[in-house]
Amino acid sequence: MMDERAVLHRYKSTSHAGVSCALMVMGWFAYQYYGQGVFRKDLLIIGAATAVIKVASLVWYRWRD
Repeated sequence: MMDERAVLHRYKSTSHAGVSCALMVMGWFAYQYYGQGVFRKDLLIIGAATAVIKVASLVWYRWRD
């Protein structure tokens, strides 16, 4: 049986993983765009979608809590 600390740690680790993944994708996009001169629409869409989902879930949980 899991207690609330385990659930909170699981939530925080998943949240940190999502943010770090979004930062890596946007960093790779910036490197490709500014360093190589290649506009990668796929990386921009993935990074933007991750950021929008993260902010939307943050607003949803703040609003519902």
